[in-house]
Amino acid sequence: MTQDAMNKDTTTNNNDYTPPKVWKPVEGNGGKFANTNKPTAGARHKQKLPKGENPLQLYSLNTPNGVKINMLLEELAELGVEGAKYDAFKIDIMEGDQFGSEFVTINPNSKIPALVDYSNEEGPVHIFESGAIMMYLAEKFEKFIPLATDNAHKRAACLSWTMWQMGSAPYVGGGFGHFFSYAPYPMQYPIDRFTMETKRQLDVLDKHLANSEYMIGDGEERYTIADMIIWAWYGQVVLDQLYENGAEFLDASSYTNVQRWAKQIAARPAVKRAVELELKPIN
Repeated sequence: MTQDAMNKDTTTNNNDYTPPKVWKPVEGNGGKFANTNKPTAGARHKQKLPKGENPLQLYSLNTPNGVKINMLLEELAELGVEGAKYDAFKIDIMEGDQFGSEFVTINPNSKIPALVDYSNEEGPVHIFESGAIMMYLAEKFEKFIPLATDNAHKRAACLSWTMWQMGSAPYVGGGFGHFFSYAPYPMQYPIDRFTMETKRQLDVLDKHLANSEYMIGDGEERYTIADMIIWAWYGQVVLDQLYENGAEFLDASSYTNVQRWAKQIAARPAVKRAVELELKPIN
């Protein structure tokens, strides 16, 4: 049977699918993450995490959600912020490291990135969710986020765009990226559905960036966590750094304002280091 015939046969079977009254997991349903995905939470094995000598300990992977934190930490390093020194350790999600006992203690949701701040006088602070980590660090060091006492309008814009990314990116990664790159076989409906939404989001950005150098304004002082958190997903998508042939499929070159912004940020020394950040093994 040819590959086209196999795809057609699989798609036909999928079109005939009738959901049961109560869903149960299906073993061997394919896809890149089939071996690690389960409908249950909690630790699956004992795993002690290493700890370096710096105040901040990052447990992550260089996926878009991980790169966000790398970007902020490297930008803080670029400014010479002493308290932002960190050690970075690799959580291999394909090997199930995210289900290790100590990692689950930091993040009960078993997703990267996770951070521990050992500089707090009242004891180590555990932070999970990339947006929460970025806001925590930006506010802790009063860098890359407008303070309400300085400019309430810019702060509101920064927080709004930061939350926009957190709410929108699942359509890009879990939706478009998954069905375009990781699903066991091509499925037109989900690809069309999530491609449409991804392109709508790119259009939102393109229209906004037509009149703004960065997400909240012009000038280096307006470069904030909103840019970093959005660039890690959308910037890398349009620069074709995430999904093979994804930029062409999305006609990313047509979003000229997003392209300008993405290339400008990609050229920053801290961002270059962040994308290629070497993560230490946990074993």
